[in-house]
Amino acid sequence: MRYLIFDATDSTDDILTLEAMASTREAEHAAVMAEVSQVLAWAQAEFGSRQGPVEDGHAWDHELLVQPEPGGWTTVTLTFSASAEFAEALRGRFCADDAAD
Repeated sequence: MRYLIFDATDSTDDILTLEAMASTREAEHAAVMAEVSQVLAWAQAEFGSRQGPVEDGHAWDHELLVQPEPGGWTTVTLTFSASAEFAEALRGRFCADDAAD
């Protein structure tokens, strides 16, 4: 990942939150969205049948926010609610240096 920066937080109910964020100028927005598409395509390919509310036993769910900011910037936030299995797999695939901690 060149643009998306991942951060993870643990919770007391065994549901992890993984957030990927990027803030770029308009000229780089398409590249950011390509990274978002890559992550979501991976999630669908690896855990697609297990998408849904994690509190109901599913492996993952997500929310995507795209917010225009002053000065021509756009902030993209991709947030996953995840089981430990999904979070570990995502880290292994997209966070080679384990930057999601």
